[in-house]
Amino acid sequence: MVTDKKGEAAVSEIEQWANRIVRATDERVQVSVYYDGDSSTYVLRLARGSRVLLFRLSEAQVQTPGREEECKKTLKRKIKDLSN
Repeated sequence: MVTDKKGEAAVSEIEQWANRIVRATDERVQVSVYYDGDSSTYVLRLARGSRVLLFRLSEAQVQTPGREEECKKTLKRKIKDLSN
């Protein structure tokens, strides 16, 4: 579980979690997170230089025990996609 909080309250925890992974993978990548209430998803924005990549994680993904590894793999794959 990435966080047990919901909605806007979870944004800062998800951003901290994502920053830890990003720093260990590629220090040049900047990450920011916001909550989209219409789709109940967290939008992660990865930026490296002029390149930007957006992707979403659902509330279920970040709040379900045992799915943190899945979220981590997704984030690492997106970091790699940004670098290519």
